Amino acid sequence: MSIRRAILAVLIILVLSLLAGCGERADRSVDPAFRGMMDLRASNLSESVVKLNGEWEFHWRQFPDPAGNPVPNDTNHYLQVPHSWNGYDWEGKKLPGAGYATFRLRILLNDRDAGQTLALRLPTIFHAFELWIDGVSYARVGRVGTDRSGTVPSLATRQVYFQPRANQVELVLRVANFHHMRGGITKPIEIGAASVISDRTMLKTAYEGAVTASLFIIGIYHLLLYVQRRKDPATLWFGLFCLMWGVRSLLVGEVLLTRLLPSFPWGAQIKIEYLALYVGLHIFTLYFHHLFRDETPRWLLLSSRCLAVLFGGAVLLTPAAVFTRTLLVYEIIIVLHMLYFLYAIGKAWRRKKEGAAVFVAVSVVTFVSVLNDFLYYNELSSIANTSNLGLLIFTVAQMYLLSSRFTRAAAGEERAGRELALANERLQEANRNLEHKVAERTGELSLAYDDLRSAYDQLFQSEGGRKKMLSYLTHDLKAPLSSMIGYVEALQDNVKPENHAAYLSYVYDRAVWLNRMIEDLSLLSSLETGQISMNKAAVPVEPFIRQFWEKYELVLEEAGLHEEIHVNPAIGSGDPPIVHVDPVRLEQVLANLLSNAMKFTAPGGSIRLTLTIRDMDGPHAWICMSDTGIGIRQEHLEHIFERHFKRYPVGFGQENAGSGLGLAISKEIVELHDGKIWVESNGRDGSSFWIALPLAGEEAGPERRTLDEREPHSDR
Repeated sequence: MSIRRAILAVLIILVLSLLAGCGERADRSVDPAFRGMMDLRASNLSESVVKLNGEWEFHWRQFPDPAGNPVPNDTNHYLQVPHSWNGYDWEGKKLPGAGYATFRLRILLNDRDAGQTLALRLPTIFHAFELWIDGVSYARVGRVGTDRSGTVPSLATRQVYFQPRANQVELVLRVANFHHMRGGITKPIEIGAASVISDRTMLKTAYEGAVTASLFIIGIYHLLLYVQRRKDPATLWFGLFCLMWGVRSLLVGEVLLTRLLPSFPWGAQIKIEYLALYVGLHIFTLYFHHLFRDETPRWLLLSSRCLAVLFGGAVLLTPAAVFTRTLLVYEIIIVLHMLYFLYAIGKAWRRKKEGAAVFVAVSVVTFVSVLNDFLYYNELSSIANTSNLGLLIFTVAQMYLLSSRFTRAAAGEERAGRELALANERLQEANRNLEHKVAERTGELSLAYDDLRSAYDQLFQSEGGRKKMLSYLTHDLKAPLSSMIGYVEALQDNVKPENHAAYLSYVYDRAVWLNRMIEDLSLLSSLETGQISMNKAAVPVEPFIRQFWEKYELVLEEAGLHEEIHVNPAIGSGDPPIVHVDPVRLEQVLANLLSNAMKFTAPGGSIRLTLTIRDMDGPHAWICMSDTGIGIRQEHLEHIFERHFKRYPVGFGQENAGSGLGLAISKEIVELHDGKIWVESNGRDGSSFWIALPLAGEEAGPERRTLDEREPHSDR
């Protein structure tokens, strides 16, 4: 479809919509009311509708009873209808929007119209009113009162049927407003034959209902498009804009919402109407930005967002009498935005961007319709509610643009698909000859890469271990070697011959100590660099603990220490708990802890080994080696597992000193089993070293063996 045909379709829709919205034409040959009197004797109400415009009697802050207390005739005040009473000069004072008043109009009819059923079409009147015809109450919207507490606002249209009693009809309207910035009759009241008014109302209601339904359908359709294809946010913002304006169309004109929900609160109704206008500008700006990114500056997005938050917050946080005063300011802001949109679309049109021509055409129509509504609500235009029509035309045009975009994208995909299919056939023919060779070379390269990667990992670990080992040796062997060299030099120089035996004994002891330290350093370095693998197996933890303790019972007795082993009785009541460990390394850890306990516990003390099952992010076996020795000071607890940390008290024998690496090695071994090791001590009454090892799951079942069935192994 060409751009010209698209514009023609939009214009046809515009003409049809205008024809549908016009309905019965009003009789413009009738003179307006003058000083509270309107002469319709020359009119034919069976064929035309007359708007009761002109001067109505105006009684400010008076509510006479038209039935028992007639409206006085001696008034000098007449108010032009339709027009709000805001700013009317009443005895030297400008009237505010809040207040109450009585309007009266006397109508002269000919004999033909006086003998038939007539109807009045009452628009929305700000914001509560009662209608009396010839002293009889016919209609009421809201509740009129003389103050804010006694007035209940409501916004609805009414259609009133009546039979004139004579050739003169008296209309009395009591109007009250204390909740809005404007009060009075701001829209024309129409009179005509009952059938004419009824048809006109039905046609106008059907027209507004069709516009509203179209906006809702189009909005939901575009939201569903966005759900299916989230890469195009324009459909999201356009769908939200249509839904928001569809909601607003329920609250203006015939106020269809009050027909569907008569008890809908007036306060919520007026807030929704204003929010749809204030927030709708920002949503439309976002939509425009996604269509014409190069023509939409960041300041426009930021300003529309800030204005929506500012004015929307005023609507939510203040009463209607306050936030309705912001409407004129925001209408000016909308007009300025729309002028910029037209300028930006013009730039896009000159750049020959897709859809810019259609956008220009419908934007002009929309701008004129919205501007007319602003003028109408400010009582500067007599044509009402054109913005919904303009926005519907705009919406239809946008549907065309978006559908054209999708159509072109689909056509492009089909064309690209055909080209790709042809190219794919050619490539497949070429690839058939290469696939076999590539597969062979890939397999060879994969094997070579695996071998190279394995060799690199081994070399990297070895180099890391070598550097770490060299660092340890440089740091930890310097002091003892220097001491040994000093004693050897003393022997060579024959210094104090009587002490030579002691010197040789010291050198021998230090050599043995250095040999043990080198072994420990090598083991620790291998553990830290991951060069030692754990030969893990599923081990029943209770038999393992008992067998370990049996090996050292005699040693403990010879050292004069009391020994005790305690296993939680609950362990033997069910399936034996299994740990997945390297039994040799675990025994090395326990032996190191036992050696330290014996070293720091004087004869007569006691050492206890405990086994229990506790939860620590899952079931764990908790093993505790506790003693009644000298304990560990509180400030040493966090350093106890560091390399070369020593806690020897004053007077502790040097011959009992170790390398200071045992606990560091133990910590590495436990952590390689996904376990945890820690110490508890109050610094006086011994210490307790705890080991927590996770229990093995069922997947370890096939590997379960007793300690006696396992072959011994060692890495030394």
